[in-house]
Amino acid sequence: MTKYAVVGVHENSGREILNFMAEDGVRASDVIAVDINSPLGTQVSFGEEDELDVHNLESFDFSQADIVIFATTRELAKRYLSKVLAAKAKVVDATGASFAEAGIPMIIAGVNEEKIDTAEKGIVSVPSASVTQLLLPLKAIDEKYHIKRLVVTVYTSASVYGTEAMDELFSQTRKIFMNESLVDNQKVFHKQIAFNIIPQVGEFIGEETSFEWAMNAETKKILHDDIKVHANFAVIPAFIGEAQYVNVECVEEIDVDDARRLMKQTKGVVVFDKNVDGGYVSLADVQGENDIYISRLRQDASVENGISFWCVADNLRAGMAQNAFAVAKLLLKKAH
Repeated sequence: MTKYAVVGVHENSGREILNFMAEDGVRASDVIAVDINSPLGTQVSFGEEDELDVHNLESFDFSQADIVIFATTRELAKRYLSKVLAAKAKVVDATGASFAEAGIPMIIAGVNEEKIDTAEKGIVSVPSASVTQLLLPLKAIDEKYHIKRLVVTVYTSASVYGTEAMDELFSQTRKIFMNESLVDNQKVFHKQIAFNIIPQVGEFIGEETSFEWAMNAETKKILHDDIKVHANFAVIPAFIGEAQYVNVECVEEIDVDDARRLMKQTKGVVVFDKNVDGGYVSLADVQGENDIYISRLRQDASVENGISFWCVADNLRAGMAQNAFAVAKLLLKKAH
């Protein structure tokens, strides 16, 4: 049987990858949990009944695994990717560490999975949760109308920075309700996150942040180089999920009703769009869901051949973990 190793099981996305494996029927005995600085006896849940021992990343023998999914920090992945390849294991990189390397495709299952055949080095990368959420609903539209420009405003939750950031949001919210001081309570965020919106996700690279840069670069790598992308990212005081307002400009004349039809036909995308109070999907509606939800579909009359829409998803599940596991299965199928 295939042996999976998931590196980063103490991270939110790593735990969700384990959840998908359990839901897909993968046996606990075929999964190895790995993380940095894991003392002997550390365990993590797998499904509703099983527990997995967590192996220490520094000493783990990767020859025990057929395929390794990295859900760690980018820095850790860069340190250990060569060790995994030397052990003859396949790799799914969900960290962005291998983004710029030649011969390593970036794949969204259902969008460009045919690129799995170009995985010459035994590594496949997957994009950020934001890009998966953006591009899956647009796959069929791009094929028919050829997208030339995207303007995306992303409202992402504290989970984008991991458990520590979610804890900081909780702590600040509690302190505000208890009328306590927030002094020295900003360890992850550069501003108060509770009851606030912070227009920065990632470090600055010139005028844009690393997440804004990544959305541009990853979209070009997955769809086509001639697409233009302008991304804006902000963190909102939510624990899980991501919302996007998307403006799409195409080469060909596009009708919003046909765009709605194409999205409805896309696996993993749900269109719920009623022009009445509450006739849309909000961030609180999608936690724990596997699909990407579309609402507020409109013709964008400010440009030629334009539409706009609202898009929400559970960034940990639908955005990252589901795609990482799906790509791992594609890579294994190619190997066999």
